[in-house]
Amino acid sequence: MRLHQFDISTQLRASPEAVWRHAVSPAGVNREFQPLLRMTFPSNLSDITDGWQPGRTLFRSWLLLLAVLPIEYDDFALVEVERGRRFLERSSLLTQRLWEHERVIEPMDGGCRITDRIRFTPRVPWLGAIFAFTFRAAFHLRHRNLRRAFDDTRPGA
Repeated sequence: MRLHQFDISTQLRASPEAVWRHAVSPAGVNREFQPLLRMTFPSNLSDITDGWQPGRTLFRSWLLLLAVLPIEYDDFALVEVERGRRFLERSSLLTQRLWEHERVIEPMDGGCRITDRIRFTPRVPWLGAIFAFTFRAAFHLRHRNLRRAFDDTRPGA
């Protein structure tokens, strides 16, 4: 099974604390995905890191294309959290044997840098290139929406 991976970073003119609050809120996650996707979350959840225990599934989230059509699920589990700075999700997905999403927020002069590191292994190996293209596009959308939300100074890598 081939492991695929990529990173994407963006510098934002916002405090690390504000970006963290956005990054761990269901509303913030969905704001990053709009208009392409929406993730479902438990109705009482305000912070995706609340109540986490390493490797324990917190909830099942459905990914809805255009906010209505279920296309994937994510049995959401965190394995590491450094509140205010970083989380590492290692979850079970319908289409991925391995799914890891690490988000790191680093303070910088005038704001912060947010980096997403993605690693995945598709359950159907020959779909790897299609998933790589799709996931890169989704995270580029997320970072574009982050720049719009926080008025960045320059686009990410």
